[in-house]
Amino acid sequence: MKYGQLFFQYAAQYMKTRLTYRTDMMVEIGSDLLSQAVNFLFILLVFGHTTAISGWSRDEIIFIYGFFLVPFAIFGAFFNIWDFNERYIVKGEMDRILTRPIHSLFQIVIERMELESLFGVVTGMAVMVYAGSRLDVSLAWYDPFLFVLLVLGGTLVYAAIFVLIASISFWSDSPTSIMPMMYNIGNYGRYPVNIYNNIIRFLLTWVLPFAFVGVYPAAYFLGRTEWYTYAFLTPVIGVAFFAFAVVMWNVGVTKYRGAGN
Repeated sequence: MKYGQLFFQYAAQYMKTRLTYRTDMMVEIGSDLLSQAVNFLFILLVFGHTTAISGWSRDEIIFIYGFFLVPFAIFGAFFNIWDFNERYIVKGEMDRILTRPIHSLFQIVIERMELESLFGVVTGMAVMVYAGSRLDVSLAWYDPFLFVLLVLGGTLVYAAIFVLIASISFWSDSPTSIMPMMYNIGNYGRYPVNIYNNIIRFLLTWVLPFAFVGVYPAAYFLGRTEWYTYAFLTPVIGVAFFAFAVVMWNVGVTKYRGAGN
């Protein structure tokens, strides 16, 4: 209850702040839509020269891309920690965080939220509806509940990877380029992993499991039975990786030396 109340209070204050500058918020949403449109056009351009890639049709890959956008949007709204090293370690704001009787990671999540990123959920759903209608995708009565479960699993996978990277800052407070590089690697999860070689496929499945954000859970709704095992593992992988990330975060906090010299 305590954490829930804090979350909604922070969310309310955030929306008041953002709505004060409505133009800035609309420009940011527009830039996100433009970025997503460019990625969508890239898929269309690729399939302008071929009808299938490793057995996946254009509409199937569009559907996977749409699914990927949903957990990615939720991640972007609540785990905006790309500048954790510079802001909280180098500039010393972690000292402020540790003086409060709330878990440090939760504090950073709620004070760095960007709720306008949730608009990407609408975009992803629209893309899936478009591709699904062309593929004649049919849903059972329980599929919407399974969809929510798979989306949450994919979100936790994404969050876990970036929390783990942020945790490195507790041991090494020097600026690092790992975070931007990881954002780029994450984009591989929006495409079928079998278009890559076995090494990359293994990395995207068990080391940096971005495949559980897009292709694996989306494969269930596309009726790709050969991928069902991976699809149903999505929530398990998400919870396991995120729990490990939180443990590493807690250990890292104990190694934090403060911003003094």
